Amino acid sequence: MNIVAIETATEAVGVALCTEDGVRAEVTVAGRRRHVESLAPAMEHLFDQVGLKAADLNAVAVDVGPGLFTGLRVGVSAAKGLAQALGLGVIGLTSLEILTRAAVQAGHRGLVLAVVDARRAEVFAALCDVHADGKTTVEVVAPGLFAPADLARVLGELGPPAVLAVGGGAQRYAEVLGQVPGVTPVMDGLSFPPPSTLLNMALENLLEGISPVDPRHVVPLYMREADARSNFAQIRRA
Repeated sequence: MNIVAIETATEAVGVALCTEDGVRAEVTVAGRRRHVESLAPAMEHLFDQVGLKAADLNAVAVDVGPGLFTGLRVGVSAAKGLAQALGLGVIGLTSLEILTRAAVQAGHRGLVLAVVDARRAEVFAALCDVHADGKTTVEVVAPGLFAPADLARVLGELGPPAVLAVGGGAQRYAEVLGQVPGVTPVMDGLSFPPPSTLLNMALENLLEGISPVDPRHVVPLYMREADARSNFAQIRRA
């Protein structure tokens, strides 16, 4: 199938594309936080490279978060607009799911902690136990919003089992998380959810018979209120 995957949940802007002929292409722009300026040119470049037109797509996949507010709005809006214009469905997956799967694809097993930097000295995180087959995962700590010290405390209460921490949040707060016995933050990769992993997961969903949803039902997973609303609430309380 012809599928495009859009990744904008973190500072990175990524697009991955596969065609029914097996051609794959991917582009990622990291560290600039220019989601609006980068996404459309990246998509256009990939379509040109593989000789595909938007009208040839069969489905659109997107990272729905949690992550940066602006990035999520840009990515989800682009996915919904593209899908609505073409009469297609959308496959929405979370940034924590994608990070966990990326760790599995890199060969990691056991406890995998996916951590996305949420700003305001907080992180979005989820802990899963990945079985030896690499396909079965059991949720150990449900996705949530944590202060790094609180997340470290939760991990410490689990005991000494080895935990691999991936994602930009794990790298930013490596000193805090790394103080927990058994926790190892990955510093040389997996800093953001890879668009290629999102693409692979979307393909798996389709092969398993999981249908894309109507674009109208796709919404960003923020997991907390926007900065502007939070600041307004603080002013009102003052």
